[in-house]
Amino acid sequence: MRPAPARARGRPGRGHDRRARRRAARTAAAPRRRAGDRPLPRDGARGDPPAGAPPALPADSRADRGRERGLTQRRSRRRASARRPASRALAGLALAVLGLALGVHEARTSALQAAVWTRLAGRASFTVEPGASPHIRFPGAGPYDARHGYTRIPAFTERLAAHGYAVEAQARFSPSLRALAALGLPPPVRETARAGLVIEGRRGAPLFSARPAPGYPDFDAIPRAIVDALVFVENRELLDAVHPRRNPALEWDRIGQAAVQYGRELFGVGASAAGGSTLATQIEKFRHSPGGITPSPLEKLRQIAAASLRAYRGGPDTRAVRRELVVDYLNSLPLAAVPGHGEVLGLRDGLEAWYGADFDAVNALLRALPARGAPSEAQAVAYAQALSLVLATQRPTAYLAGDPALLRARMETYLELLAAEGRISAALRDAAARVRLVRRPRAAAGDRALERKPASPVRARLVELLGLDGYPELDALDLRVESTLDEDAQRRATEALRALRDPARAASSGLVGFRLLRAGEGEGVVYSFSLYERGRDANRLLVQTDNGGRALDVSEDAKLDLGSTAKLRTLVSYLDAMAALHDELAGRPRAELRALPIHPKDRLSRFARDALAERPDLELSAFLELALDRRYTASPHETFFTGGGQHRFANFDRAHDARVATLREAFRDSINLPFVRLLRDLVDHLISRPPGDGRSVLEDLSDPRREAYLRRFADREARVFLTRFHRRLRGASREGLVARLFAGRTPTPKRLAVVLRSLEPEQAREAFEAEMRRRLGRAAPDAATLAVLYRAYGPDRLGLADRGYLAGVHPLELWLAAFLRVRPHAKLDDVFEASEAERIEVYRWLFRSRRKSAQDLRIRTELEREAFAHLHEQWRETGYPFDALVPSYATAIGSSADRPSALAELVGILLNDGVRRPTLRIERLAFGEGTPWETRFVAAGEPGRRVVRREVAGAVRGALREVVEAGTARRAAGALGARGGRPVAIGGKTGTGDHRFETFAPGGRLVESRSVSRTATFVFAIEDRFYGVVTAHVVGPAAERYGFTSSLPVQLFRTLAPSLAGPLLDAGGAPAPAHAAAPRAAGGRP
Repeated sequence: MRPAPARARGRPGRGHDRRARRRAARTAAAPRRRAGDRPLPRDGARGDPPAGAPPALPADSRADRGRERGLTQRRSRRRASARRPASRALAGLALAVLGLALGVHEARTSALQAAVWTRLAGRASFTVEPGASPHIRFPGAGPYDARHGYTRIPAFTERLAAHGYAVEAQARFSPSLRALAALGLPPPVRETARAGLVIEGRRGAPLFSARPAPGYPDFDAIPRAIVDALVFVENRELLDAVHPRRNPALEWDRIGQAAVQYGRELFGVGASAAGGSTLATQIEKFRHSPGGITPSPLEKLRQIAAASLRAYRGGPDTRAVRRELVVDYLNSLPLAAVPGHGEVLGLRDGLEAWYGADFDAVNALLRALPARGAPSEAQAVAYAQALSLVLATQRPTAYLAGDPALLRARMETYLELLAAEGRISAALRDAAARVRLVRRPRAAAGDRALERKPASPVRARLVELLGLDGYPELDALDLRVESTLDEDAQRRATEALRALRDPARAASSGLVGFRLLRAGEGEGVVYSFSLYERGRDANRLLVQTDNGGRALDVSEDAKLDLGSTAKLRTLVSYLDAMAALHDELAGRPRAELRALPIHPKDRLSRFARDALAERPDLELSAFLELALDRRYTASPHETFFTGGGQHRFANFDRAHDARVATLREAFRDSINLPFVRLLRDLVDHLISRPPGDGRSVLEDLSDPRREAYLRRFADREARVFLTRFHRRLRGASREGLVARLFAGRTPTPKRLAVVLRSLEPEQAREAFEAEMRRRLGRAAPDAATLAVLYRAYGPDRLGLADRGYLAGVHPLELWLAAFLRVRPHAKLDDVFEASEAERIEVYRWLFRSRRKSAQDLRIRTELEREAFAHLHEQWRETGYPFDALVPSYATAIGSSADRPSALAELVGILLNDGVRRPTLRIERLAFGEGTPWETRFVAAGEPGRRVVRREVAGAVRGALREVVEAGTARRAAGALGARGGRPVAIGGKTGTGDHRFETFAPGGRLVESRSVSRTATFVFAIEDRFYGVVTAHVVGPAAERYGFTSSLPVQLFRTLAPSLAGPLLDAGGAPAPAHAAAPRAAGGRP
């Protein structure tokens, strides 16, 4: 291919010519080639130039031109390389200046941050919608989140679900908020400083509030002196109004200083890093960081990001948010804890708790501070108190609960700095420096019983429902509760009961008289009143209160001897057994019934057989009425073997002793002996029935179950003895064990020898003899006798039972003393584990066949315990609150105790025709309202469960009405007048419990009898809708002075019922709940 002309090949124009001329001049000036120099090879060394090529230049000329070209190119490259770094440096410098300018501008204005954070915060929102949220994320374990319960909402959800509550509504996160939560960043909302428990009545009126007293409502309410001190100490650029978009989470000079300190700490050349925090990040730290501290730089970054999100939640202008930060900080300062008060939060709480100062008075003094003149002494004290609390937040426990000198030194430093910066006058500096702060830690105000008592049943239930440790933990929760309590009735009842402590008021209420109070009495009596309403889905507590000053709720928490109210439970059990017999025997032919073998002691079965043999078509309701007409003697002249021993019982009114009353009459007039005999019949019936058929065990010596019953008796009784001995001997030294074994007895040589040989079998004979002489003195036998005693009374020669008999000590006490010598602090479980063989050994005599009479008594005791265990299962089904019954006929008249609220529940079951429904105190719970974690629960309702036959419930309701119409509760008749042209039907059961501590001498002689408590109770039903219980209770030695009976609570019912139950009867049905679930938009609370 022909080459293109030079111009066409892209040769430059004039510029190229000038360069060529310069090269030629340099070539001419160059030294010529020396002779002998080897010529450079020609381009065409391998052959001749191609045809048509331009004529070749001389060899020297071509070589010169090549060298010239190479030198020129190298110089050009060097000049270009020299110019490139300079241009790059200039460009970098320009960029650095520009970046610095932008950085300074951003640091001052936060313009870029405002745009980014505003966009992020604007997209992060939440709503509250029905049902459980599938994507909600709860916060970590920051102090604020833990204290107010946000972190525990998942656990609360599980517990509430187990008690029949369902999630009614819950917060829903937007996608952006979910993304932020995944990064550990909180929702951008303003948090409240006034979270706490609020309980409302069923109409929505407040019953109780644990929310903190309000601090500063807004920025303008804060005295200027406090604002100046705060921003100077913590965040000097916070209130800069020149730059409206400034990020309050960042203060660059502080961050730089903190970074330097952290680096020095990292390399071990400085103290721990501090600083770098603004008010915004400090709030994040003490509310949401683990333990309220900053454990790492990563946590500091999280605090900054979280505070930035909150700062721009309302847009790029942060001036209003920055003022809010001052308010929030002062209202939530962490100021350690005061004993008896708890955690101290906020300036208001701090002034009152640490200095006993009034918040409003302090603020009034500081608002009146003179700008230049000297402050008053009171103003100086107020300023010093406020400044000390602001300064104490860095280390609140050390500064407030520790050495006062630490806080004093910090105050002196800042007073000087504040004055030097012109934030306070020199006069105020000097006056405040002279103040000697006196800590007056003040416990929280007393229980304020009148204020707290109306909500007590709900608060107690909440602690149980949520699994909390106590009321302080409960009261701190961000929780609103809608209760079932009727606000007006609850307050009226509380005030009325408290007024009865005044003897004059008690007298005017008709509580003074025969079997009531004596004139001047009443101050020591605790009255309790509860009222429930029967509902279709559940029963609801309307009123529950007492006039006791303690947290103990007499109706819910106490275990009381409620006397003859136990006849109600006994009657239900009796009629239930009779109904079961009717199911079994009704409809059978007369001949079959008459031929049916029944044990002579099974009187209930015999009555049912005879009644149904006479009237085979007898319906259950009529049969139960017939069972209520069975007659029992009321004679007290009989000894009963029950509870493992012999007992005699008495009637409350001796006028009944000669009566032979029907069960209906005995229940109406509360006669004791018929019910003691009824319970005996019921126990005998249970013993005689399959599957136990205990009668054959008693009558057949070959029955293999006899030994099992005897072993059970021996083991149980031995455990009782061991428990008693363990309380007396545990922890005693060897010397103390010997002294306690011989307490009240003379140690004869034989007794002492048995004790010493049993206590320490390995003791050498010489040591034994020396100890015998030391303890017996002149009464010690001679050496030969001592040697005999040593050999004869060792454990290797005598069994435990024989040694106990010879020593005059219970064998198990002797064994336990030897065991505790080696293990003086052994627990009772260890004793039981180690004594299995000994417990049977000491009762070996009982297993001999010639001891049938003794065996039968003990087997009868065990059979009786089995019968009471069966009876207890039935009582538990109807609400009996305790784990066991006392296996004695005395249970029919109250010895097994009861609880007023549980007794009322039984009446509610009877009103519900035998169906047990849940009793509600709480309708709804709302956690964190207005927060992104808002969760609302509602009582879902549980299906009722039949626990008593309908016919049995109806028969007992009739018996309850007779008690009011003609029995022991006649005072209550007509208490509620008439409704709809007929008297309001009232039924009930009374009971009086005189719980006494009695000591008997051998032979049964009464040595001591003192009253431990006295209780009188009236459980009632109003129509088929309301039911409840009234209790009067005195505990302690004062009970000995009172002689009131159940007439007292019946009279109290007559006094209270018209003003409490009357309006409820007139109102008809229960009101609708005051609150309903509805969607809620995002937002915070002030």
